[in-house]
Amino acid sequence: MAARVIHPELKDEIFGVAARSHLVHQMVTMQLSSRRAGTASTKSRGFVRGGGKKPWRQKGTGRARAGSIRSPLWVGGGTIFGPQPRDYSYRLPKRARREALLSALSLKKQDGQIIVVEKLELEEPKTRLMRKLLEELQVKSALIVIPQSDEAVERSARNLASVKVIRVEGLNVYDLLRYQHLILTEASLKALEERVAA
Repeated sequence: MAARVIHPELKDEIFGVAARSHLVHQMVTMQLSSRRAGTASTKSRGFVRGGGKKPWRQKGTGRARAGSIRSPLWVGGGTIFGPQPRDYSYRLPKRARREALLSALSLKKQDGQIIVVEKLELEEPKTRLMRKLLEELQVKSALIVIPQSDEAVERSARNLASVKVIRVEGLNVYDLLRYQHLILTEASLKALEERVAA
């Protein structure tokens, strides 16, 4: 089914704010940090197997003193100050997150990369239908925002590397910057305006 493009008036308080690039950068950094696994792990001398017995007596051998064969100075020894599992995630203040989202939306409008369609419906979940729809809109890379879960649309875009379908509540700065065009339905535009209302 072809999507009919409409041209609603986009509110300046959402799509016309002055872009604050530093907040956009901070928001992307926050999102990427939250995705880090943080599972890098090394063993210090206390966790390396072996080394309970002093290798040789303290004095009289002519060799350097040693207390364990698992000293960090020895081959097979522990690691000094190595990485341990940790959580890299953090959160910006709510106001900063909102301003970053508005900045990203405004940049999309400035670049003429926002497309609003009346509705987005597919007869069945088929990749070729989604590809055909995007060709009609003359779009290669797109973030499609839908008001609520739609299995046909979501499954149709799943195999397209340059397309992502997301619900209004999940709209974020990183995805807005990652995909060239932002495609909104009339219903998702209304829901977005309600979400970011001050």
